[in-house]
Amino acid sequence: MKRFGRVLAVAAIGLSATLAVADLAEARRAGGGFGSRGSRTFSTPPVTRTAPTNAAPIERTMTPRQNADPSAATRPAAQTQTAARRPGLFGGFGGSMLGGLMMGGLIGMLLGHGLGGGIGFLGLLLQLGLIIAAIVLAMRFFNRGARPAYSAQAAATGSYAAHGTSPSFRIPRIGEGTSRQGAGLAASEARPAQARDAGDEIGIGQGDLDRFEAMLKEVQAAYGAEDYVALRRLTTPEAMSYLAEELGENATKGLKNDVRDVHLVQGDVAEAWRENGADYATVAMRYESIDVMRDRATGRVVSGDPDHSTETVELWTFQRRHGADWQLSAIQAVEA
Repeated sequence: MKRFGRVLAVAAIGLSATLAVADLAEARRAGGGFGSRGSRTFSTPPVTRTAPTNAAPIERTMTPRQNADPSAATRPAAQTQTAARRPGLFGGFGGSMLGGLMMGGLIGMLLGHGLGGGIGFLGLLLQLGLIIAAIVLAMRFFNRGARPAYSAQAAATGSYAAHGTSPSFRIPRIGEGTSRQGAGLAASEARPAQARDAGDEIGIGQGDLDRFEAMLKEVQAAYGAEDYVALRRLTTPEAMSYLAEELGENATKGLKNDVRDVHLVQGDVAEAWRENGADYATVAMRYESIDVMRDRATGRVVSGDPDHSTETVELWTFQRRHGADWQLSAIQAVEA
């Protein structure tokens, strides 16, 4: 029995290490956005009609954490996101205590003692069951009366749809009407004339909206063609570094991302502001595209559907220095 207990303890420690490595790998694959939104890099952009849920946080950035927007800690959306990440039963204090007791028991078994000082493997299982039951009761007691928090920004989404107070642009879907090729997006057709939105501090005009739409297609085309010269012109140096890193990883794996037939379905401005001599605009965009991964040598489709388009919702942040053109500075996925 003692020998079996030692083998079980070693196996448990090995399994814990394996799960930890798997969790880290999964966290890297499921990373959030990249780039910079200036002082608002670590704050949550407001929700919009196009993106009615919170965007993934920017996790790959060169912006120092201490430069984050001081008001982010008080924003309702940030509070909601923090509440959603509250540790579960085996997170935080409960997980630390349980982990400590289990590790102590495993070490005791390795040394030839039981978890309870010689009562053996069955005693180990019994005491672990009692500990888990105690933690469950404690967590239920401390969480009693808790209620989900709702974001004021999320509540504002309904008022956007009802009153049309968010500047937006939209191309009709195929079959909804006759489109004028090359005409771009007409503000008079997309929305009625209105005052500047509260989140737009610089006054984004129709010319800016048309440029954002064009950049969506240009950046996607340059990325699919692996055109580094075009990407360098369209993006900030920081955003370019992350896109080049992704292209390099694909090439190393013998893959090539084929992106074509990009079509903007709907978009609106989440917020726009000016800081340190630069303009920023975060824009929610819902677009369709054919996006597949191909084998670089043979052209064989590895993933994706080459015959049917898929729909994506992302937040793109554009930056414009004084006297210069807009450049893409950050991309964030929108949670489903």
